[in-house]
Amino acid sequence: MTTTAPQQFDVGGVLLPRPFKIRRFGHFGFNMDRLDDAITFYTDVLGFRVTDEMSLFDQLPPEAPPELRTAITDVVTDPRMIFTSNSSDHHALLLAHRTFGTLIGNDRIAKDNTLSQITWQVGSLQEVIDGEAFLREQGVQIVRVGRDMPGGNWHVYFLDPDDNTVELYYGMEQIGWQRKSRPKAMHYRAFMEAPSLPQMSEAAELQDALDRDIDLGSGWTPAETHLKETHDVGGILLPRPFKVTRLGPVSMFTERMDEMLTFYTELLGFQIVEETEYSGKRVVYLRSGVEHHSFVLADKALRSQLGLSEHTSCLSMGMEVGSYSQLRAAVAHLVDNGHTLVDNIPPELHLGIDYAAHLRDPDGHLVCLYYYMEQVGWDGKPRPQSQRRTVTDPWPDTLTPLSDTYADQTFMGPVG
Repeated sequence: MTTTAPQQFDVGGVLLPRPFKIRRFGHFGFNMDRLDDAITFYTDVLGFRVTDEMSLFDQLPPEAPPELRTAITDVVTDPRMIFTSNSSDHHALLLAHRTFGTLIGNDRIAKDNTLSQITWQVGSLQEVIDGEAFLREQGVQIVRVGRDMPGGNWHVYFLDPDDNTVELYYGMEQIGWQRKSRPKAMHYRAFMEAPSLPQMSEAAELQDALDRDIDLGSGWTPAETHLKETHDVGGILLPRPFKVTRLGPVSMFTERMDEMLTFYTELLGFQIVEETEYSGKRVVYLRSGVEHHSFVLADKALRSQLGLSEHTSCLSMGMEVGSYSQLRAAVAHLVDNGHTLVDNIPPELHLGIDYAAHLRDPDGHLVCLYYYMEQVGWDGKPRPQSQRRTVTDPWPDTLTPLSDTYADQTFMGPVG
């Protein structure tokens, strides 16, 4: 794999060493053994909502040979693909059965790979197409390029050195106040190959669907009537006393630290913010924007030392809530409802975040709830450790602000 890019690329009028710029962590997918329990955990407990549900078997064309269907059913014990979101994005978290991941090859090399994808958003469709050509030229293994339905996002999928499926995408479908997803009849705009440019706009797609007499109100609507809105969250009644307002950072265990760092810095453009050690093992923090980190790589030897699940290489998945008071309320709510918090995660594994709570999902994936992420200024330097907030136990009722408290991106739209 080539890892040098001596030329400069015009990305929206700015010369960069690669033809794209990652703007944010977009979404991810987990392959689960306990799929039904996972759906309940991420929707009823954490507040994601189902935006679409599809069956792999329904995606097979009628002309597919019977032996293909038999081959798939011999592997996949549950064909459902559950799309969920915490925002107006069509999906933030894709849940599928572990055997679905086996079918598409997520764990063909590393059996502890339970992530179906790690997805990063870029700024344009042009960046997706140019990025695919750039990565292919650098010797990266491309999985596919095109446009997925549901979700409508234009993408390129490829593999990192640990065989994780990574996606660069543009143009995620947005779900509005009616909470209806794009009708299945509009999935004719999916692409299984790199599209020619330029493509029609979303507004033109909408008009095209109307011209085809497609019922725009026939998309998926979440069923949430079983949830009682009894908690005051900043003046809005919700079924739980907090709102997940932002995804990330994603933290991964690796045995190929140097290869992974080269891949993510030289090829994808992440910047190393700082490094630390815990129990003599290396932990590296990387950022793609002004946040202290959006990606963490930790020595896999730490996994057993911390007593974390050996079935997954995912260290944790971060989920920011709307305020410090929401974080405190979330902790109390989760404990009151029988969830056990994981209290042995050292601060070296979440530098740049002060107060945080960790809990396991039904398959043992670690979720990190937090309210604050340190912001990096124009000089690209993190706050010195001596100037960071000291976390105390028990947590105080209120905190004094830091210079960057509540300075990260705000949640767009109503929280419920």
